[in-house]
Amino acid sequence: MPIDQIKNIVDYGIIGLLIFMSILTFAFAIERLLYYRSIRLSKYRHRLALEIDLTRRLGTIASIGTNAPYIGLLGTVLAIILTFYIIGDKQADIDTGEIMKHLALALKATAAGLVVAIPATVIYNALIGKVDVLIAKWEILQDEKADNRR
Repeated sequence: MPIDQIKNIVDYGIIGLLIFMSILTFAFAIERLLYYRSIRLSKYRHRLALEIDLTRRLGTIASIGTNAPYIGLLGTVLAIILTFYIIGDKQADIDTGEIMKHLALALKATAAGLVVAIPATVIYNALIGKVDVLIAKWEILQDEKADNRR
């Protein structure tokens, strides 16, 4: 595989995928927050139905937070393979500046993976906290309804 193809896979494939995952995380987070703001707890008769509606798309956000570092690591490994290929190809005439550029590319992929994963994990945890609060409010509402029937 030519050097430029590996570089393009890291630059456009790995970084592009991480950017897409980041956009997806923020889009789902905004959608969930708007949904939580507009939800009417009184319309739910069963807790499981409420939980299903509240946790929709949260698994995707959690998966992005979990897997983004691995995707960044894949980019790192590909870039390091590229660097070793360059070193092996130019045994006698090694340009350290070029080697450093490729190692920086490797670090860029790792950093991008972490930049996606950290906010996704924070967002997921914040949304799970909001889900817990809404379920608690629903349970209070159910207790009040039961008290009113007595």
